[in-house]
Amino acid sequence: MIELSIDNDVAHVMLNAPDKLNALDEAAIVELDAAYQTAERAGVRALVLSGTGRAFCAGRDISAVDPRTDDVIGYLGNLVTPLLERMSRFPAPTFAAAHGACLGVGLGLLIATDVVYVADTAKIGSPFANLGATLDSGGHALFVERLGAHRTLDLIYSGRLMSGAEAVAGGLFSQVFPAAELSEATAQAAARAASGATQAFLASKVLVQSLRDERLGLWQSMSDETAAQAALCATGDYREGFAAFQEKRKPSFTGRA
Repeated sequence: MIELSIDNDVAHVMLNAPDKLNALDEAAIVELDAAYQTAERAGVRALVLSGTGRAFCAGRDISAVDPRTDDVIGYLGNLVTPLLERMSRFPAPTFAAAHGACLGVGLGLLIATDVVYVADTAKIGSPFANLGATLDSGGHALFVERLGAHRTLDLIYSGRLMSGAEAVAGGLFSQVFPAAELSEATAQAAARAASGATQAFLASKVLVQSLRDERLGLWQSMSDETAAQAALCATGDYREGFAAFQEKRKPSFTGRA
């Protein structure tokens, strides 16, 4: 169900089970984790995640789940959470192209991705009240941080799904595109990142995640930025960037430390 290809330093990870809206069972989670490990070992400089068919990912595949014996801790705690942590720490800029249903674990995949572009046809929210279940995979944290407590609970209680445009307007994701343009826009963004100063991008990625996860204040953040900048001074990309600026030419970054 998970397809991986690598081209010009960009990894393309595809969820390819359109008949079930790319819903993920235990085996698919293991496959997806393995794809990210393979891309990391290949040393790619950007990664794109997308899905085939009518949806990005409709969440967990519950078609064969017996609620009386369901091991939620095993699925979410032992499989999904480690995958999302790996995705979040991926050592290159990551991008997602999301269309159609982006629910549950599918929403979690987007939360764990650096830059998310969504189609105007995207459907994002928490329709799980009809299952007697709750939002998981980081959805509560994302919604409360970006939408506030009242709008979060309104979405959860009502089961209403946001469009891609509404999600971007609410600050959930980066940009919205017509569905026909989404794939190309995301590929272009990843290609630009893959030719850029990878080590500088990774420094910013760590700083942004620290601000998000550790709730750092202004002065601690400034101190961390100074340390990151000092470390970047030792990289070839830093020297190349300065030389290109001084010589009035386009820089040629290698992405190496």
